[in-house]
Amino acid sequence: MVAITETVLRDGHQSLIATRMRTRHMLPAAERLDAVGYRSLEVWGGATFDVCLRFLHEDPWERLRALKRRIRKTPLQMLLRGQNLVGYRHYPDDLVERFVRRAAHEGVDIFRVFDALNDPRNMETALRAVRSAGGRAQGTICYTQSPVHPLESFVRLGRTLAQMGAEELCLKDMGGFMPPSDAGSLVRALVHEVGLPVVVHTHSSSGMSAMACMAAADAGATAVDAALSPFAGGASQPPTESLVGAFRGGPHDPRLDVGQLAELAEYFQGVLAHYRPMLDLRSLQTDPGVLLHQVPGGMLSNLLSQLKEQDQLARLPEVLAEIPRVRADLGYPPLVTPTSQIVGIQAVVNVLVGTRYQQVTREVSDYVRGLYGTAPGPLDPALRAKVLAGTPAITGRPADLLAPEYERMLAEVRMIVPSASEEEALSYAVFPSVYAAYRRAADQGLTADVLDAAAAGVLAALRRPGAPGRMPPGTVPGASPWAREGRNRLMNGGRWLHETRGRAGR
Repeated sequence: MVAITETVLRDGHQSLIATRMRTRHMLPAAERLDAVGYRSLEVWGGATFDVCLRFLHEDPWERLRALKRRIRKTPLQMLLRGQNLVGYRHYPDDLVERFVRRAAHEGVDIFRVFDALNDPRNMETALRAVRSAGGRAQGTICYTQSPVHPLESFVRLGRTLAQMGAEELCLKDMGGFMPPSDAGSLVRALVHEVGLPVVVHTHSSSGMSAMACMAAADAGATAVDAALSPFAGGASQPPTESLVGAFRGGPHDPRLDVGQLAELAEYFQGVLAHYRPMLDLRSLQTDPGVLLHQVPGGMLSNLLSQLKEQDQLARLPEVLAEIPRVRADLGYPPLVTPTSQIVGIQAVVNVLVGTRYQQVTREVSDYVRGLYGTAPGPLDPALRAKVLAGTPAITGRPADLLAPEYERMLAEVRMIVPSASEEEALSYAVFPSVYAAYRRAADQGLTADVLDAAAAGVLAALRRPGAPGRMPPGTVPGASPWAREGRNRLMNGGRWLHETRGRAGR
């Protein structure tokens, strides 16, 4: 039997509607999801924490608690970015340990821990903290293709993660370009040579995800990730119902009730209708181009938004051609948060400025200096010399350079919220300015309910016949301004693009 991890409450909507599903749309389905018989429900982590605070004006900790109150049988799962937690920088060990302990206390059972560089040193503290907190530690291997990523390199990483305390492994194909042959070979090697259960996570970007899941199952995978059909396909995971149907009656049958899945799909179809203005149709399309440039769907959406903002959308082919070159210069990092942003922004800057690395972003400088960890392969010598300028790079674990922060952050947040709890202090520690803005808005009465009421009023006005800005019948909308703004902000607000606006025309 191959079990299913359901992603509709996290990566499904993160991939298709920029993580904007509200808690109030999740809770009515919670008990029914719990009754299906999934291996786990992915409900937290990734971009959900940031988006809850920044855009939805919701408390991410309360979302977790509310789901746990309703989901009693099925383990809840989160995506944890190793030493980056749910943010975009390395945090000191004391914050990692406290965050994991608190998340486990509030309801997370399975922690999928990954690092964008596949640097095990950046996962070690988190894995240890998960075990200490009584959670299940799922060590993650980010799949990619490059001259420095032979199959054996992934198996070596699997062995290292097992030695660090991982209880199971995840093979994470965040770009959706893992062919069935690699899925089968890697899962078989990991199962036989490491001996831990293997879960496969993929995306439907290239159209190969269902085939990859079938090959992984044949090779001995314990589980695969899938999303209920309204939030599946394209940049998201393969549809749950389709995989269950494909496995049904064979040795990998997950034994899930298709009738229950159909009822849930009908509910989430209604949820998707609510967020239709957020849905960019490109995110639902198959993009075989990912086989060449390896750009994940979310990263491509960010690039489109940034180039539109600069009125440079016609230069997208140049940027897509530049991304593999920048990636090679940086030692072939897998393209996943935050390295996808690091590579993508530098590629855009190189194209718009006109001279490669005339301007090096701060993030690339930090990467070259070793502040994100060890690059998978050698760096371009000229770029390395330009950035380091004769100073030595960091070769140790980056977090070893960080002093403890929790007590200082607790003191700071209590200047805003005198009775701040541990979870409020952790929210502030991960996103200080975002959390401060969230609290100011809450104190002024700008809550999720108020935002919903305002949005409903705007939509009602736009739907009236003859309303200004109303699209003619048959017009297919692109990404909404809200979606574009969200993607921009999640990608450092286009900071480097704004700084190059004047340079690009010189």
